[in-house]
Amino acid sequence: MRIAFYGSSLLSAYWNGAATYYRGMLRALAAHGHDIVFCEPDAFGRQQNRDMEPPPWARVRVWTADETGLREALAEAAQADVVVKASGVGVFDDELLGGVMRAARPEAIRVFWDVDAPATLATLRQDPAHPLRRALPRLDLVLTYGGGPPVVSAYEALGARRCVPVYNALDPDTHHPVSPEPRFTSALNFLANRLPDREARVQAFFLNAAHHLPDRRFLLGGSGWEDKPMPSNVARLGHVGTADHNAFNCSSLAVLNVARDSMADVGFSPATRVFEAAGAGACLITDAWRGIDLFLKPDEEILVARDGRDVADHVAALTPMRARAIGAAACARIRGAHTYARRGAQVAALLAEMQERRREARVA
Repeated sequence: MRIAFYGSSLLSAYWNGAATYYRGMLRALAAHGHDIVFCEPDAFGRQQNRDMEPPPWARVRVWTADETGLREALAEAAQADVVVKASGVGVFDDELLGGVMRAARPEAIRVFWDVDAPATLATLRQDPAHPLRRALPRLDLVLTYGGGPPVVSAYEALGARRCVPVYNALDPDTHHPVSPEPRFTSALNFLANRLPDREARVQAFFLNAAHHLPDRRFLLGGSGWEDKPMPSNVARLGHVGTADHNAFNCSSLAVLNVARDSMADVGFSPATRVFEAAGAGACLITDAWRGIDLFLKPDEEILVARDGRDVADHVAALTPMRARAIGAAACARIRGAHTYARRGAQVAALLAEMQERRREARVA
């Protein structure tokens, strides 16, 4: 099938945490024979900070972030068998949602793909007139980057015909163990952009942990932290390109994951960083959220912390041997059960099922 996918960016991970999810999912779908065009706006400096060239498995259409560019991008929807509007494009989100669904042919499958479902649902609850809330009953399918049963129930209560979580995963060709690099060496590495709904948890789990271990080096990667007060043992790297993610994950004693507020509250929402770090064989420490054990086994494949004191205690107790053992166990679990090849097969089967139902309905 021909898929027109409207998202934030496939080519740039700059201020775009969904990039590796898009890449893994769409590459896997292309392996099932789907013809994909990805439409992304020229916005937020992403095109000036590309970390990937257009891949052979998808055609990328970059549209100018104005009304003319929007109209031109919408034309792709009219040619597609499946039209997908992702959340968080960042510009013209409401216009894209309405436009691509109107432009789609009557027989096309219409999909909303939510890469931040807890936050989206909070917005929908606050705004009964939100365009997505009105559109849900007319969409064929809602896919979510996580959220588990709470998100499925919430979307269906708001009128979605069908909601299916498609979790983050690992592309083992992209994220895998590499040799450590001295520039990324520390007791604990953490990679995240500074966002309002994450900052307090970063303070609690990362910066407070650094405060408890003043003699250990902590390394923070990500944009927006330049003016944030930090303990003297925390080194700031700024934006870390995807080409450096494996080395970043392989060079420290442990790697930290901290969920955003809404994802921690809902649970069942492992970030891309969890799978990337596990795929690289890193020893992961994560803040606590419901559903962790669906992906990794606490104390054997991942360490779970309730606060910064717990994080500091985990780091202090870790030996290099135990860290390697936890990382190896996590890598084996993720490679065996949570790859984008599996996720792609899941989505390909859903689309095939929906296409077959359309055929049967036309015949009847």
